[in-house]
Amino acid sequence: MKKPLFLILMLCGMMTQLYAQPSAEKITLEDIWKDYKFYPKSVHGIRWMKDGQFYSSLTENNIVKYDVTNGEAVSTILSGNTLQPVIKIEDYSFSADEQKILLMTQKQSIYRRSFKADYYVYDLANKSLKKLSENGKQSYATFSPDGTKVAFARNNNLFVVDLASMSETQVTTDGQFNHIINGSADWVYEEEFSMAKAFFWSPDSKKIAFYTFNEAHVKEYNMQMWNGADPYPLDYRFKYPKAGEDNSEIKISIYDVAGAKVQPVNIGQNRDIYIPRVQWTQDSNLLSVIRLNRLQNKLEILHANATTGESNVVLTEESQTYVDIDYCDDLTYLENGKEFIYTSEKDGFKHIYLYKMDGSLVRQITKGNWEVTELVGIDESSKKPVLYYISTEVSPLDKDFYSVRVDGKNKTKLSHEKGTTGVNMSNDFKYYIENFSSSAHVPTVALYQTNGNKLIKKLQENGEYAEKVNNYGFVEKEHFTFKTNQDVELFGYMLKPADFDENKQYPVLMFQYSGPGSNQVANSWGGGNYAWHQMLTQEGYIVVVVDGRGTGNRGRKFKHQTYAQLGKLESIDQIETAKYLKTLNYVDGGRIGIWGWSFGGYMSSLCMFTGGDAFKMAIAVAPVTTWRFYDSIYTERYLKRPQDNPAGYDDNSPISHVEGLNGKFLLIHGTGDDNVHVQNAIELQDALIKAGKQFDVFYYPNRNHGIYGGNTRLHLFTMMTDYIKANL
Repeated sequence: MKKPLFLILMLCGMMTQLYAQPSAEKITLEDIWKDYKFYPKSVHGIRWMKDGQFYSSLTENNIVKYDVTNGEAVSTILSGNTLQPVIKIEDYSFSADEQKILLMTQKQSIYRRSFKADYYVYDLANKSLKKLSENGKQSYATFSPDGTKVAFARNNNLFVVDLASMSETQVTTDGQFNHIINGSADWVYEEEFSMAKAFFWSPDSKKIAFYTFNEAHVKEYNMQMWNGADPYPLDYRFKYPKAGEDNSEIKISIYDVAGAKVQPVNIGQNRDIYIPRVQWTQDSNLLSVIRLNRLQNKLEILHANATTGESNVVLTEESQTYVDIDYCDDLTYLENGKEFIYTSEKDGFKHIYLYKMDGSLVRQITKGNWEVTELVGIDESSKKPVLYYISTEVSPLDKDFYSVRVDGKNKTKLSHEKGTTGVNMSNDFKYYIENFSSSAHVPTVALYQTNGNKLIKKLQENGEYAEKVNNYGFVEKEHFTFKTNQDVELFGYMLKPADFDENKQYPVLMFQYSGPGSNQVANSWGGGNYAWHQMLTQEGYIVVVVDGRGTGNRGRKFKHQTYAQLGKLESIDQIETAKYLKTLNYVDGGRIGIWGWSFGGYMSSLCMFTGGDAFKMAIAVAPVTTWRFYDSIYTERYLKRPQDNPAGYDDNSPISHVEGLNGKFLLIHGTGDDNVHVQNAIELQDALIKAGKQFDVFYYPNRNHGIYGGNTRLHLFTMMTDYIKANL
């Protein structure tokens, strides 16, 4: 949901050139999907300690403490293997004073982000281990800021445990599956607003703000699940609001822990809205609520009094298209209690703004024809706070690390090399962990001191991985740009066979995702299905990836021009890519294929049906085939409701263009896909049959949108590889 070229790799602290060798080992599907050979190592589960001199990480069921000054392990804080009972630690969190640890184990996933698990509380002072609750698994257990309590969700209700007495209080009682949800997100909020936990402790630990979702009027989707031992399938019904249909009604409430009282928050009279984010300000009596209208083109920040529930709008942002809710995560209230930071693309590019608490603009902090892709953090230890962020200032293909003062001065580039940088900063901002890669560099992880931007230690150099990909003959991405017949410049890369000969002609397989704001073309290592694409180059194929209009990192105009006509410009650009490739003397113009997954599957289907003779073959995995079948939040953000824009839904649906299929087409879907329902594949299949078109189709029983588990991925990619070899 990515001629021999050298790989420049960080090995033993030196830059060493490695070349794809003609005698390189052959990559096999078993190497990729059975033995999982081509996954670089990283450093996982890092938790910065409160004093800023240490961080912890989960390693082989041990929570290990590291000295920030040298990156060396100094002690094992806790080993799950020595506990009684023994616990396989899957995640953990410290209380604010770091005297207690909340341990998660026996996790059971529900959808993409939601889960339930068993939690234990370990007291470091008296070395005691206590199970958080004996009444069933919990979800999203979270310490109160003062470390005296833990809140969690279970069976659609909200609970609080007092750690001194281990007494459990049930905050809500009306939770009911497929009807009322308290403290957890419904399906569509989880998927499209990237949230599962829906409760939030106040800074003083005295209150909990929480969501209630009333799903009574949301229609159910029935997903049959098969079990070979049972002659009848299970009907799994869950609430799924499709485009134009009823959503859950939302309530925001505040629970007073001591008084055991619930105060509703005034979020307005209109109930056909979204509340994508809720957070506390620095004031424990002031709650921040983001309200979004149904069409998602008007966003408002509300400040609510936690005692009375009354609220007022302090900032409004409107758009002729949509307001990107991803920027809501950057909303940060400063410790001075007088200002907040917010990001917006209102000047054409995503940038950082400073506002007073009443919503009046103080200043735009960053500016230029480039994007701030992430606000990393704000150091408020000095009179003029320093902001740390990732941006595309150098190139839309690169992501670099910067700092700038809140007054917009002293902007400094902190990235060390050209490529893609991700950063995890310590709580006091004195240190940071850098995750870096480029098209020529395998991923590395390093620890730096912020003052002086000084390297302390390479935490993960991936030398063995670098040697492995060299031995297997991985080729480097060859980046290129071209202009379409509509005078649009597009960015792409290609992977060529290691023994590439420009005097020969090669078949091409195009891969794309193409969804709004996405990026597949970047100066970074790998990408989606990178090892498989490398394997295909060994089979004599060129693999090409191009980001068309609607994708990210190139400003608001480039991204938003697909609004209300999703699929139209995106498919034109992929077809234009195929036409461009045909002009290259080393491309066999009669042997160009295209594939994609999810939105990419939608695009590969649409391109195959509307591209004339551009493509000989296409593979669509888990595709949306009509946006009328997809969820309300995502679809209406880009297309409005079907009743407002029927042509936007139907004109670019693959189902409307089945008559155009002339080449080979493989349709793949999981029957247990709770996200893009198998209904999409079945309706497209039916339309193709009615049109008298021959095609191939395969369904994976009970598999979800990721189509994985056990032998599944190996089976899937074996089938796709065989299909490509036979038809391209």
